[in-house]
Amino acid sequence: MKVHREGTGLLLSLFTILFFINLAIYHIIGKGFLFYSVFCLSTILFFLVLNFFRSPFRRFPYDSEGLVIAPADGTIVAIEEVMENEVLHEKRLQISIFMSIFNVHANWFPVNGTVKYVTHNPGRFLAAYLPKSSTENERSTIIITTRSGINILTRQIAGAIAQRIVTYAKVGDKCHVDEQMGFIKFGSRVDVYLPVGTEVLIEMDQKVTGNQTPIARLEKCNYQ
Repeated sequence: MKVHREGTGLLLSLFTILFFINLAIYHIIGKGFLFYSVFCLSTILFFLVLNFFRSPFRRFPYDSEGLVIAPADGTIVAIEEVMENEVLHEKRLQISIFMSIFNVHANWFPVNGTVKYVTHNPGRFLAAYLPKSSTENERSTIIITTRSGINILTRQIAGAIAQRIVTYAKVGDKCHVDEQMGFIKFGSRVDVYLPVGTEVLIEMDQKVTGNQTPIARLEKCNYQ
């Protein structure tokens, strides 16, 4: 499994720190209960962080035109019509995916098109599964205009543990579902805002896989 570029520096630093801690304990007290306990805990911690920064190679296996693909691994925690008052200022269908610390945390573009808008808002670090995290937490917002002219808003949201959102999308970029949109470190959420009337292909509490699970189908009248 490939390690994501966002984790290489942290993993190297963590390995170095843990190595010297264990080396110091070994030289001071030698082998014993404390040494083996610290060594086991260090190994578990390192592999947990390594698992978090895994970066699987994925390609959507079918024609993605007209589909909205899950932008992240995780669990569906919201499917509802809401007023998106921050950017679009209109009623939208919101689909939200909660990512635990055990999920892959790379984010993919949910549709093919052109990046129209990118912004970052500072905020709180509430638990990402809470509805108000969509508007109160630190977040990055990306709007993609599909080839048929539909604006799809995707929002990366920091959680209670997440302290950094990385967004690769730039205004004017051509984007594709197989490309990574960004990365969120340590537990978070991704929201997708679709036109009202979009056909939903998933259910509440369903597990989805980023760049693999279709979550919605845009109305044919919108993209023909």
